[in-house]
Parts: sequence; structure tokens; C-alpha cells
Amino acid sequence: MRHHIPVHHVEGTASRQAHAGLPEGTYEREMGKEGFFGPASHLYHANPPTGWIDWEGPLKPRAFDLNRIETVAPGPWDAPTFLHNANCKMRFWRTEGAMDHLARNADGDDLIFIHAGQGDLFCDFGHLAVEAGDYIVLPRGTMWRMAASGRMEALLIEATGGSYMLPDKGLVGPHAIFDPAMLDLPRLDEAFDAQRAGPEAGVEWRVRIRRLGQISTVTYPFNPLDAVGWKGNLAPVRINVRDIRPLMSHRYHLPPSAHTTFVGNRFVVCTFAPRPFESDPDALKVPFFHNNDDYDEVLFYHAGDFFSRDNIDAGMVTFHPCGFTHGPHPKALQAAFTPRKSATDEYAVMIDTRDPLEVGPLPAGVENPDYHRSWMDGDASGASSPEASK
Repeated sequence: MRHHIPVHHVEGTASRQAHAGLPEGTYEREMGKEGFFGPASHLYHANPPTGWIDWEGPLKPRAFDLNRIETVAPGPWDAPTFLHNANCKMRFWRTEGAMDHLARNADGDDLIFIHAGQGDLFCDFGHLAVEAGDYIVLPRGTMWRMAASGRMEALLIEATGGSYMLPDKGLVGPHAIFDPAMLDLPRLDEAFDAQRAGPEAGVEWRVRIRRLGQISTVTYPFNPLDAVGWKGNLAPVRINVRDIRPLMSHRYHLPPSAHTTFVGNRFVVCTFAPRPFESDPDALKVPFFHNNDDYDEVLFYHAGDFFSRDNIDAGMVTFHPCGFTHGPHPKALQAAFTPRKSATDEYAVMIDTRDPLEVGPLPAGVENPDYHRSWMDGDASGASSPEASK
């Protein structure tokens, strides 16, 4: 079933190939549907589409420095929620040492992204050693606890009422980006046996269960992580960002959807990993201006040099609700055709949600109220084409 009026037309001065060979003195903007999967048009402007000089009203680009959340939460349900809707909740969890209880989510699957630190995750299915850069998918109902080696910071992305799946990789086949064989599963190893049969086995254990946003606590006179075996095709999985091999094109700047890692119910999780810049002199080498008006866009910056944004450090988040054009900052735009290096070295997690996100209560100083002004600084003139950049 079509959800738009199909048209195909060229009017005025335009490039025949998107994101390449831009007419001299123009700035390309993509207006599309379905998160880069649907119909789209490319408009060629005489001025940068983000060249605003003022902004009023509740809709605006927002940025949060999650490093300023100083609360050390003993468990995941104590971590503050910074963005949420009916299908997706995002928390930032700073913890230390071993959890003194178990957690179980009865509302949906959990995706844990380890931003900093390392430790051990124990769950119904066994033990996983975890470290910075790990994604861990915990199916709904999994009972688990984290034992961090010192301080740990994690991004928690809950698929409320839904499940995580792998994306359809289409023409490139199921082994592109990462082979499913790269997914690690928990093991019933010596570390699991030690926590099952060790000193903690004879003490009471609490399980904090989250259901409909409320917490219930069930107490056992033993450690309920006492499985001696399991079989089946449902279990937690882990993959590290260094094992993700991004799709690349030397002649065309691929859209963010090409970097999808996991698919939830009405949202996707993408991973930006280091890759060479496009070598074609006519091709854009930075994210293009776009209106992604069917999705809200969230970007969590994990590590590296974030080439499309100024004054962004690891542990920060940008939030671009649908409804306005966004794209590279002026300094990054100047390098649209002549980047200062041959490759990116950033790692970032992007969450695109089909339904509007709301901002949760956060401590003072976490949000940068002037983030929308960051496009107003610097001179981006003359960076729209190879000829203009000379």
C-alpha cells in the first residue's frame, strides 16, 4: 500500500545524483519519508538550511552532557531516564561494584551499551565478561545482575513492549556489517559456577521486577541464578563495536539507515564506526542536510573525534526531534569535500524513533540550553561544492 503520491520531477538547477556533483554555490537538503527508506526529494539551496539567526518555541535541537549525571545508581531501575516514549526508554546508568540484587524487566527487551568500564554480567543463561563498547541484548524476562570492576557507565535502551531483532540486510546479505556468528552468548563457565555455589549461594537474594513502570521485589533464600543447563533459541547476546564492519561507498555518502545494528518496535539502533571518507571528489563526505520528519533522532557519542559536530565530547547526547532541518555544523561543512583526514575515527550510537520522544527530569546543568546556537557560529559559506571550496 502506498502512503504518498508518487512523483518524479526535476525543476531548475539540481544534481542528477544525490549527495554528489552539487551545482556550484548550492547546499543540498534531503526531504524524505520512512527514515531514509521511503520517497525523498533533494532541494538545492543558495544558503545553508541551518543558517538560522534566532529560534523561539518548544521545538529545537537539544543536547545533554550525561557526564554531569553524578548519581551512582545501585541498579538499572534507579538510573535516570533522559528520553522516552511508549516504545523506547533511554537511561544513563553509572554504577560501581557488584549489584546486591537481581533485575528483571517484564515490560520489554533491554539493550545495554557499555560506555566505560568493564565487569561481569550474570544471568539466567550464564556469564558474560563485558567491557566498553559492548552491546548486550537481554530478552524480556531475563533475570540478571552486573558486577562491575570499579566504575561503569552504560546507556540503557529499553524496547518497551517489544523485542530486538537484527535488520534485514537486503542485497548485501546476512553476513554484512557483522556475521551473526560474531554474537557471543552467556556460558555456564567457572565464573558462573563460582557465583552460584560460592559464599553468596546461601544468602537471601532479591529480584527487582519492573512491570508497567513499577517495581516489585521478590526475595529468595538462595541465589536464583542457579541453572545447570539450558537449550533453545532465545538468549542474551553480545557484540562489541570493534566487531562491526560498516557499509562503505567511495562514491556516495550512505544514509544513517545503512548502519542499523538492531531494530526495535517503532525504533532502530544504529552504530557509527570508523570508516574511510569517500574518495570521489564530487561526493559529500559529511552527513547531508536532511529533514527526517517521520523520526526523532538521538545520537550518543561514545569515543573518538566527532567530525560533524563542534564542542561534543564522549558521553554527550544530541536530540533532534522531527520538524526541522539538521545537518553538519559550519566547521564540518567546510570540510564537506576536503576533509582534514582520510577517515573518521568516531564511535557513536544513534537511536531513531518513529514516535515523538519526551525529555525526562534531569539535574541542572545536564542540558545545554544554547545548543541550537551552535549552527550560528562560524562561516560555512562556500563549502557546498568542490569548486566553491577551492
